[in-house]
Amino acid sequence: MDVFGIRIGVDASWFLILFLLIFMLSGPFRSTLHSSDGIAYLTTVVSVLLLFASLIVHELGHALVARRQGIEVRRIDLFLFGGLTQMSRDAGSPGEEFKIAVAGPVATLCVIALCIAIDVSIVGLHRLTHAVALDSDIHITPVLLSLAWLLPMNVLLLIFNLVPAFPLDGGRIARAVVWRVTGERRRGTNAAAKLGQGFAAILAGIGIWLLLAYGSFGGLWLVAMAFLLGSSARGALMQSALTERIEGVRVADIMDTQPVAIPASTPVGQALEEFFRRYRWSWFPVIDELGRFVGIARQERLQEAEGRGEGWVTVAGVLEAQDAGSWRVSEDRPLTEVLSSESLGRLGALMAVDAEGVLRGVVTVEQVRRALQSALASPAA
Repeated sequence: MDVFGIRIGVDASWFLILFLLIFMLSGPFRSTLHSSDGIAYLTTVVSVLLLFASLIVHELGHALVARRQGIEVRRIDLFLFGGLTQMSRDAGSPGEEFKIAVAGPVATLCVIALCIAIDVSIVGLHRLTHAVALDSDIHITPVLLSLAWLLPMNVLLLIFNLVPAFPLDGGRIARAVVWRVTGERRRGTNAAAKLGQGFAAILAGIGIWLLLAYGSFGGLWLVAMAFLLGSSARGALMQSALTERIEGVRVADIMDTQPVAIPASTPVGQALEEFFRRYRWSWFPVIDELGRFVGIARQERLQEAEGRGEGWVTVAGVLEAQDAGSWRVSEDRPLTEVLSSESLGRLGALMAVDAEGVLRGVVTVEQVRRALQSALASPAA
């Protein structure tokens, strides 16, 4: 599913929490509605799906603001513990970081405001709290029950996300503030990540207590959440240390400056003979008459064209369908930006271009690996 041009997907673990929530809520919803099992079950399913829709709204807040900052947003995925927005790079300034981080909570606030507005339109402002509490003097309808559950759930989501602990939104906001004050991203990351580790320890402690004292499933959930948050915080600290060591290293410093590229006007048959069969590589970058990178030519696509008797078609007509922008990086960008590139993992390389888009080099996974090994082997400054 696409929303505003952003791909929305679900991880396999999402189905586990989906069915678990439906199972846990079906009984309480049925007893509250005093209606048929079918209506109660349908209300439960719709309410749970609306909760996940609100999570998508939250992530879209991050995604749309990130896109306004010039950051490519690949997709949004729902998984066992919530949602995740996949971006092509991290924020490049404390201002960018703050705007992207705060956008999610603002989107959740809008969802809360919408729930309240619908509640007020049904029962009136003076009975709003009674409706949320599902008091006996309020006629409970499926819509009212769904809202009475969604509203506090989104309030909890908002409060939890604003905890100043990385990788939560509040932690990213805290990182932006420290980054702005100190002028150093590393200090901001370290401060937010340490807060994240502390919060994870507290969360785990509460979870273990609930699990041992009451055998509560919520305790197990908190322990699992604490493990995820703690792991993310430790990962941020490790990445911060690595970033400090490779700070100042640019793509141009490690790239191959003499890449072999196929002119876009080359016929498929000629390209197969002079490039693929000669060098025995599975793909090549393609350039136009001005040397600008225009895409990737894969051997299997060219062979398919030749097999159809279209060896005369130019390479430009059988380029990789994906946008060429996802395969390239500016030669003056820091190496840290390459590390988060999904395309580097898929293709095994990125095309380094100058300001005009002219292909200046190729940076491969192996070159990045050697640069990282060199940085880790050298003594810290």
